Amino acid sequence: MQEGNIKETPHIKPNGAPIAETVLLPGDPLRAKFIADTFLTEVVMFNEVRGMLGFTGYYQGKQVSVMGTGMGTPSMGIYSWELIHVFGVKNLIRIGSCGAIQDNMNLYDIVLAMGASTDSEYVRQFHIPGHFAPIASYDLLEKAKKVADEKQLPTHVGNVLSSDVFYNADENAIGKWREMGILCAEMETNGLYLNAAAAGVNALTIMTVSDHILRNEQTTQEERQTAFTNMMEIALTIA
Repeated sequence: MQEGNIKETPHIKPNGAPIAETVLLPGDPLRAKFIADTFLTEVVMFNEVRGMLGFTGYYQGKQVSVMGTGMGTPSMGIYSWELIHVFGVKNLIRIGSCGAIQDNMNLYDIVLAMGASTDSEYVRQFHIPGHFAPIASYDLLEKAKKVADEKQLPTHVGNVLSSDVFYNADENAIGKWREMGILCAEMETNGLYLNAAAAGVNALTIMTVSDHILRNEQTTQEERQTAFTNMMEIALTIA
């Protein structure tokens, strides 16, 4: 358990509320509120700066926090860095949506991001003398796969694309990533895994397929906010 934290940043102002060592990170701050309201007890809000809601409570007796991150690597980069380096977070679990690009994937399937390819330049700040492959914490990945299997959920484990581009002018880009076995496209995991690796902490991304890019299938915004409960329960169970 982490005691009340008097520290703050320009983006996170807890006002003395605790932040747990394990934080769930949905992109949508309203999804963070839904998780707090639905699954946690003894909930306190630790952030509302810029509308990026953060809450700490208890799940089955264990303290856990949940906070929105916004969209894209820059936003994830800011919040994950501050949570790690200012507030001492040790386990960061992204729970988000993704667009599938493989034929054997369907809406609502679970994706566990073993690795995160990217078209982002976020890695350049670390001055690595080569090509670094950001990967998940194996401990968190193994636990998440076990929980998903116990729930008999259709689950895909592999490499995902963290792209800086949502509306891509290159119509051939997705096809090229698909040919390399990439499971799906999203926008945050690469930055999260890089920050976690640089700091020596644990990170995992768990996602629900919200749309299939090549089949033009999609869920609604309301479903993305509240209906992805399997993903949320996996994350909370391993928290």
